[in-house]
Parts: sequence; structure tokens; C-alpha cells
Amino acid sequence: MATTRFIHLIADYGLGDPSFGEVAQRLTSLHPNLTVHPTSVPAFNTLATGFWIYQYGLGEHPKGMLIFANTAPRKDSKKPKLDNEGEGLIYGLLDNGVEVMAVNAGYCFSFVKPHLKNFRVVNVENRGSQFRSRDFYPQAIAKHLQGKNVLGHELSPSIIPEVPKNQIAWIDGYGNIKTTIRQSQFNLKPGTKAKISINGTTRTALVVGGVFSVAEGELSFSPGSSGYEDRFMELILRGGSAEHLFEFPKIGTGIILK
Repeated sequence: MATTRFIHLIADYGLGDPSFGEVAQRLTSLHPNLTVHPTSVPAFNTLATGFWIYQYGLGEHPKGMLIFANTAPRKDSKKPKLDNEGEGLIYGLLDNGVEVMAVNAGYCFSFVKPHLKNFRVVNVENRGSQFRSRDFYPQAIAKHLQGKNVLGHELSPSIIPEVPKNQIAWIDGYGNIKTTIRQSQFNLKPGTKAKISINGTTRTALVVGGVFSVAEGELSFSPGSSGYEDRFMELILRGGSAEHLFEFPKIGTGIILK
């Protein structure tokens, strides 16, 4: 019996968009022994895409897990796109064995950059369809999983931009704001009050070691649930929504600390 392979499908189609169903359908028609889990990120947001490639990729995972990410803002050139051409599909092998096939756009590979063992072009058509992630990319992924060679020339990870400092990386369903600030980069001691400004809105947060180490209704700034051995700092309003408190900022918005 063939081994079932697990694929994380990260894309900016929109929450609950049928595009996820079309891509999952194509993937499983080409390789029946697949389990596909969809994750929606905001439109064209490569920072959120890169954040989840990292968080999924570095976590405990089933053997043979692959992450397929398609967030393609087609911003590699401002000129008109001939035949819907866009940024190409790239392969990355992480040092823990997780494989990534993602469009090489923006910050998609930035968070996993230090963990890349292999970084290559995928030999697949990148033009000729508005919906490449359904029409072309599943075929390349299926062939790769079947042991066929679809990988092209090597690329240098130096082409990948660094993770931007002091920005919002994700906002979860509770309104908690996950940042790109690592715990190791943050030098304020627990118990310190910090003024935090986002999009011109300034609030006072208590720096704590755990997200629930504050009273109901108080804003905390603490190591969050993401980032593993060096966690990302997170803004949490206990019993409320930090997102609402800061007037609904977008992912990628800068954060000023005082």
C-alpha cells in the first residue's frame, strides 16, 4: 500500500475560496495518496506566507511532508505580463527534511532561509495560465513525489530577502498580533511597561514572560506561541482583541517600541 503524503497548501485565494478545492482536487487526482491541508493568507501577502512556511516547516511533522505555497503578486516587473507569466516555482529542502515548493516572491522563503540545505528552480511552466497553481504546478509536485526529476539549476539563498524587522507577521482569530520581533532581540525585562505604536495608534503594554501573566483587559507583550526556540513576540489583550485595540492594522505594518 502506498504511503500517504501530507501537503500544506498555503495560498492567498481567500478564506474558504473554491480555488483551494480545485487545487486539492488536481493534486489528489495526480497523486491519490495525498492529504492536503489549506491555509489562507491575505491577498499578495508574502510575509504571512513565509511566516507559515516557517511555522509549519520547523514543527513536528509527518515523514515526507511537503509545503506548497502559492502567493504570487507578480511584482517582479511592473511591465505588462505576457501570457500571465509571473515569479517562478522554487524548491527548497530544509535541514529537517521538510520540502517546500513555493513561488519565489517577496518574503516567501525569508523565514526558512537559515534552514535551507538545497535551493533550486523547479522545471515547470510559469506562463500560459492565470491559475498556474492548478493548471501547472500540481503536475510538477506529483512527479517529484513519484521520484521523477523536476528540479533545475541551483540558486543561492543570498537572493532571498531577510525577514523585515519590527513588523506584524500574522493576526490570529483572537485578534492577537504576532510580530517579526524575536525574543532574543528584545531586551526589556518582564514587568516593564512599553509604549507600542502601530499606524499612529499608541498603547501601553506590560512586558511579561507569559501571555496570561496580566489582568483581564490588560495588554501584554510577551513571547508568543510561534517561533520555537527563539519565539516571536506577541501583543495580546487578555479577554479582548489587540487587533481591535490598534484599529485593525494589516500584516506587514511597522511597529514602533518605546
